[in-house]
Amino acid sequence: MELLLAQSVIEPGLTHFLVVSAILFSLGVMAVLSRRNTIMVLMGVELILNSANINFIAFSRFTELSLDGQMIALFVIIIAAAEAAVALAIVLNVYNRFKTINLDDISLLKG
Repeated sequence: MELLLAQSVIEPGLTHFLVVSAILFSLGVMAVLSRRNTIMVLMGVELILNSANINFIAFSRFTELSLDGQMIALFVIIIAAAEAAVALAIVLNVYNRFKTINLDDISLLKG
């Protein structure tokens, strides 16, 4: 009985990771293009970066890249953390000046 259960377990392959990554990337692009709230746009950018990380780690696992993909993913995480800190500081300054974080309402920055 245990042998049958062990054989029926499906291990996720490269295709599974790529599908999850494509779904995350699509959701991130949709959030960036459709949302007008600055925080939601930043969350969409984070989804896009996380989908890239899944690709790096999946290709590192299923090809001969060994730890290269994982190291690149670590650098992407570090850059994303720095980007989030700087972007949130900018959002706070914009909110203090315009009293809104809606991207459509902030038209004075254009010129």
